[in-house]
Amino acid sequence: MSKTQERVEQASSRGLPQQGVAGPVAPPRVSARRRRPGVIALSLALIAAGGAGVAVLLLQVANRTEVVTVVRDVQVGQVITEEDLGRAPVALDPAVKAVRSGNLDSVVGKRAAVELKPGSLLAPSQVTKDSLVKASEQLVPIGLKPEQIPASALVPGQKVQLVHVPAQGQVDTDEASNPRPETLDGRVVKASEAAPGTGVVVVDIATSAADGPTAAAWVSAGTLRLVLAAPDGS
Repeated sequence: MSKTQERVEQASSRGLPQQGVAGPVAPPRVSARRRRPGVIALSLALIAAGGAGVAVLLLQVANRTEVVTVVRDVQVGQVITEEDLGRAPVALDPAVKAVRSGNLDSVVGKRAAVELKPGSLLAPSQVTKDSLVKASEQLVPIGLKPEQIPASALVPGQKVQLVHVPAQGQVDTDEASNPRPETLDGRVVKASEAAPGTGVVVVDIATSAADGPTAAAWVSAGTLRLVLAAPDGS
């Protein structure tokens, strides 16, 4: 036996580690990470908040109602076409009356009872199946100066009286004996915006076919005045 082997055997018998001999290597111990309760609670809260937000969003979407909207200008009395209208889902308040998109065909072909503006919702009261000027009526345009325009807004369907006010020095004998001026009944069909510079407002008045020529003559002579009827139409 060689001297080297003798040294190895002697070292083994004494319990000394042998140099140059590889032994099994134990894996490093990994300590488990401690979970923080605060972090877990925050994560759960964020998840819950996100779920609640999604629920609210879904609820809002579910509560939307598709209604009819106006996409083009429509004048009073004009026939409404499908190109004048659109559809849009909105969160509709129960107090707001609007035409549902499923009823769009029911308003196409009717007339605008008021002036319709793009971007607005279409209400059932804004359309009518009747012409604003009936077969037995005539339409008389009347230009009103700023001092002749009533403070109350002129709206379609409003009843008015057309009053004949003769010019100074041109009072007829019959009118001199009867101080009560001659009047005609009429109904507002449309009122324009005030003209720039002059402030003149043109009002289309529907009156009976028999009174139409008389009213037109008063307008031409500058002797016509417009008076609003009582709110109840009397």
